Amino acid sequence: MAVPKRKMSRSNTRSRRSQWKAAAVHLVPCSNRACRELKPQHVACPACGQYDGRQVIQPA
Repeated sequence: MAVPKRKMSRSNTRSRRSQWKAAAVHLVPCSNRACRELKPQHVACPACGQYDGRQVIQPA
């Protein structure tokens, strides 16, 4: 089993962790031609309530 030989310094640890970035949510236009609001992928549109061409939730 691999075990580190020496303790990693605080600066090395922090410089390695500085690359851990959260990706921004990818927004796509709603497939409803009347709506076209930006929404996250694979999520029902919060403006019109449609997903994949059918009404799934009540619009907000």
